[in-house]
Amino acid sequence: MSGKAFSAGEAPAGTDAAPAGDGPAERLARWTAGYAALPGLPDELVSADGTLRPAWDRFLHRLAGLPDCEIAARLAASGRHIHDTGIAYRAYGEATERDWPVGALPLLIEGAEWQAIAAGVAQRAELLEAILTDLYGEGALARAGLLPAAAAAGDPEFLRPLVGVAPPGGRHLHFYAADLGRGPDGTWRVLADRTQAPSGAGHALENRLVMARALPEVYGALDVERLAPFFQAFRDGLAAAAVRAEPRIGLMSSGPYSDTYVEQAVLARYLGLALVEGDDLLVRDRLVFIRTVAGLKRVDVLWRRIDGDFVDPLELNPTSRLGAPGLVEALRDGAVAMGNMPGTGLVESAWLAASLPALCERLLGEALRLPGLPTWWCGDPEQRATVLERFDSLAFRPAAAPAQGAFTSRAFGEGRDAAETERLRGVLRDRPGDLVAHEPVRLSTAPVWDGTRLVPRPFVLRVFAAATPEGWRVMPGGFCRISESPDVRPVAMGAGVRAADVWVLAAGSTAAQASLLPPGDRVAVRRVPGLLPSRAADNLFWLGRHLERAEAVIRLTACLLDGAGAVSMAEEDRATSARIRSLLHAWGAVPSAEGTAAGLAHHALSDGGQWGSGLSHALSARRNASALRERLSGETWRALSALLAALEAPAESPESEAALLDRAERALSLTAALAGLAQENMNRAGGFAFVDMGRRVERAVNACRFALEFGGAGASTDDLGVLLDLVDSRISYGARYILGVALAPVRDMVLLDPYNPRSVAFQVERLAERLAGLPSLRQDGMAEAPVRLVAGLSGEIAGAEAGTLPLDTVAAWEMRLWDIAEAIGARYFPGGSDAARPETLATLA
Repeated sequence: MSGKAFSAGEAPAGTDAAPAGDGPAERLARWTAGYAALPGLPDELVSADGTLRPAWDRFLHRLAGLPDCEIAARLAASGRHIHDTGIAYRAYGEATERDWPVGALPLLIEGAEWQAIAAGVAQRAELLEAILTDLYGEGALARAGLLPAAAAAGDPEFLRPLVGVAPPGGRHLHFYAADLGRGPDGTWRVLADRTQAPSGAGHALENRLVMARALPEVYGALDVERLAPFFQAFRDGLAAAAVRAEPRIGLMSSGPYSDTYVEQAVLARYLGLALVEGDDLLVRDRLVFIRTVAGLKRVDVLWRRIDGDFVDPLELNPTSRLGAPGLVEALRDGAVAMGNMPGTGLVESAWLAASLPALCERLLGEALRLPGLPTWWCGDPEQRATVLERFDSLAFRPAAAPAQGAFTSRAFGEGRDAAETERLRGVLRDRPGDLVAHEPVRLSTAPVWDGTRLVPRPFVLRVFAAATPEGWRVMPGGFCRISESPDVRPVAMGAGVRAADVWVLAAGSTAAQASLLPPGDRVAVRRVPGLLPSRAADNLFWLGRHLERAEAVIRLTACLLDGAGAVSMAEEDRATSARIRSLLHAWGAVPSAEGTAAGLAHHALSDGGQWGSGLSHALSARRNASALRERLSGETWRALSALLAALEAPAESPESEAALLDRAERALSLTAALAGLAQENMNRAGGFAFVDMGRRVERAVNACRFALEFGGAGASTDDLGVLLDLVDSRISYGARYILGVALAPVRDMVLLDPYNPRSVAFQVERLAERLAGLPSLRQDGMAEAPVRLVAGLSGEIAGAEAGTLPLDTVAAWEMRLWDIAEAIGARYFPGGSDAARPETLATLA
């Protein structure tokens, strides 16, 4: 068993062997030996008298029924599943993704206790909605002195263009989250409110799927409350905000370089939403549309996952490249609903916390059920006097900063030197309204596994609430972050932090079995193409192109290695090898055409520093796939991960030619698997056409280039044999021609044969078929540019003869194929084929 993050294929420490006669009771005693709560802090595993809490007692007794080796094997399998299917995250400021660090122990909460938490979270969400309604409406609370008007008006999250805008659907908040921790007395307290664009719900879903897969017997036996009803209610709440009866809903993302993009893709796929970016949206006639390959399609609701001031560069932040001009005007007109409305980040700011108890009494007529930390806004003279009296024992943070300011060392009253103390006193004297003071945070603890036993570690629990037609609905579970160190300060995802699933145990009855599948009579049968944004089509097209480029480089490398084993090489063999080397160099796969076959093959397969290597193309394909997470199956992710693993150089390099050839052949098998998955698993009405067209264009271009290099008038037998290998047609050729390789038949099979699935002719025919199946935007019945270009090339190829075909014509076909790719980009993708794609975004930032 391991409470550490699941690791791909690695058994957790301390589980390889168990003591002789180690049964369930002995295992449980060994796991809990020496466990004790930290002084002065409540703990989830043990009560104040040191006994196991009932929920954990039931969980550990169930878990102890499994042998250590079985638990270790399951967790290792879960780690491989996380890695292979791309369940990942990006820590803020990092360029690369990390495997999602799910710990093996869930956080357990009894159903009765959860009901009190859920009621408090729902109340808090309703309170913040009422405050937002006033702040962007009448402003009565500020006039009555119930909240500081200067702090609200000066907050950068107060978006003045939204003042007086009635939120479409009647709500500012559609999705709310609260970060919770237990106070020293064991009661739950709110550490931070999340109203801007709360993240973590997708991670909670991922945690649940992984844990239910790893420990199905324990999960089923404990009657854990299911998450699906919450997500169904949230989706219904978004739909209810729309004007049209069958609305189109989009999740508005900042793109694949967002640190929460993976969870956004998970949510979009799970909820059936269109994952869109600002470039996908267009405001026309005050309506909002998504740019798709079938033209503009109206969108009715946007679930916002970017900061509010980035939504519209015309009226909000003019530097934003994440939003769409005109969105605020569309909100004014009620043409699109948005959850959450821009400007909701205002109530995350620290200055509001001191006023919440009184505001709850005023607006809701009841006491605040989930208190926050005792807080004082220093702009109020009476509150400032209290702060000055208790200065040394309080923590400070900026009044207008979002609540993540609570996750800094200054929030704990620790580490203040003389200079920092003097600075704070100066701000209190000159600009006291810029500061908020509160009691320091010390988190309670929950059990994790350190390799041999359970140990207490601090945690933060994020709980989610969704606005539904029936009111606020709270997710029965949440997103838990647990530190790997005993430091009891709040934690954010990054190094040394893991996630935990949250199991709410059903109170008094078996947890309801539910899913997102609605009753059959609620959904009409349709056979229409799904929504395909132009940006997604662009990424699909380039996914196919990069995979085909990787395959071409790998095949060329395999041919180099396959011919390198002869003790003495004939002159024509050396000439063929020189052509292979030259082409690898021209394609950027190797730094030079000179060197040993093994050295060149290592570069061509595994050198990520060479822009044209197989690994570089596979990484580019992975980047395109990262922007398509909601559209790709788990099998596709596993095959792509396996391809990268096959191309990456092993630690025991340098490798022999035989080992390199074996890796190349394994990689070719995986490219074939990826092509088969696209062929068999992708809906023909969706993105398949663009993946396939990307592959067809590149395969045809490569076949032309191979014919130019190895199929000239003076081609040797070795040249022609390599040419057949490069287009994977040696077996087909041998079945048709008994007498051996000859120039005209080889050229015909590579270039002109419409029955050979690797020929140029075959690729052009498939391009014509895919284009014919795509919607046309022309109303005059005339063919669009890609269709015209493909038809012209198809006619030329059909009329050509291999025996008299000039190589100049083949070179012209190669250029025509590039023109076809450009025409497809100009017609179907945003900004044309020169638009920035995911692999170039990092250089533009």
